[in-house]
Amino acid sequence: MRIILDTNVVVSGIFFHGPPYQILDIWRKGEIHLIVSEEIFDEYLRVGELLALQFPPVDPLPVLTLLKANSEIVVAERLPAPVSDDPDDDKFLACALAAKCTLIVSGDKHLLKVSGFEGIKVLKPREFLNAFFDNKMAPLKTVLSGDK
Repeated sequence: MRIILDTNVVVSGIFFHGPPYQILDIWRKGEIHLIVSEEIFDEYLRVGELLALQFPPVDPLPVLTLLKANSEIVVAERLPAPVSDDPDDDKFLACALAAKCTLIVSGDKHLLKVSGFEGIKVLKPREFLNAFFDNKMAPLKTVLSGDK
């Protein structure tokens, strides 16, 4: 499965636990393939470095270096006209179009609002996990909830 991760998912997955972390873990296990453009990767770096200043024990660079080395990198042309209410988010849609990818995982309200554009679905991290990996996440849910 080929997907694009919004910056909020990647950075949250590096610095915190929860669904974004689980998605990065699934990627590390080779169960999904990430697609990025240079513009998206640059944003991952910029935001990761800013957050690292707030959480100095965490260094996002090793994960981001691994991500770049093990992702499909595409050249994405800018969209001819803004699609999202936040035009800065259009780079994710442009990347999806360039890669012929139909799934973006994001918690960004502007991207979620344009889900369906050109057949590209935008899912929140938990929705993505529930839709595609619920059975694989079941043991983790059991451990976290304390159920046996």
